[in-house]
Amino acid sequence: MALERFGDTAWRAGLPPGLDAGSRRRLLDALRALPHVRDAVVSEMHALVVLEPGAPGERVRPAVAAAVAASGLDPGPPGSEPREHVVRVRYDGADLLAIAHASGLTREEVVAAHCGRTYEVALVGFLPGFAYLRALAPQLVLPRRATPRPRVPALSVAIAGPYTGVYPFASPGGWHLLGVAVGFAPFDPRRGATMALGDRVRFVPDPAREPDGAP
Repeated sequence: MALERFGDTAWRAGLPPGLDAGSRRRLLDALRALPHVRDAVVSEMHALVVLEPGAPGERVRPAVAAAVAASGLDPGPPGSEPREHVVRVRYDGADLLAIAHASGLTREEVVAAHCGRTYEVALVGFLPGFAYLRALAPQLVLPRRATPRPRVPALSVAIAGPYTGVYPFASPGGWHLLGVAVGFAPFDPRRGATMALGDRVRFVPDPAREPDGAP
C-alpha cells in the first residue's frame, strides 16, 4: 500500500475502492490506536495519519500501510458502533426559495425531500465537527454557490453537491442555506465532534420555530 508524505508529520494513502462506511470506521479506529499517532482522518477516498512531533515516521509507516491494506479484506472486529442523531431544523434559510426554484420544487417539497432521508456521515472535516452527510435526494443535488459567503451563521443547515451538513461555527462557506439547527451542537470543545464516521443522521422540521407554523 503506497503512502505519501503529507507535510512534516503526516502520511496519506489512497483507500481500496468500494469501502463501505463500516470498513472505513474500523480503519479509523485502527489508525488512531497505533503508537505515535496523534490523530487520523478517513474520507471516502483517502486516509490521513498525523504523527506526534518527533515520532519515528519510518517505523510507524509499515503499520499504517498494513492497516490501510487490511481495510479492503475481511471485515474483522466490529469496532465502535455508529450512532443515530436526530436534528431539528428551522427551515427558513436564505437560499430556501432559490433551492426550490433551481430544483423545480415548492418550498414544502424541498423541506420534505431533505427530511425524508436517513443520511450517513461520509467524513468529518473542513471545520471541527463539520460532518459531510451523504444520501441527499437527487433533486436537491446542486453545485456550490458561484460566490461563497464571507460569513455563514453558526448551526446553518446547508447543501452542496451530494452532501448536506451543519456548520458548527460561523465561517465562510459556499453551500446553499436551508435553515438552522435547533438545540444541536455539532462540536463540544471537551468531547470533540458530535457526529462520527458512519453515524446515521435524520433531520426533522421544528414546528415551534417554523415561521408560518407549518408542521
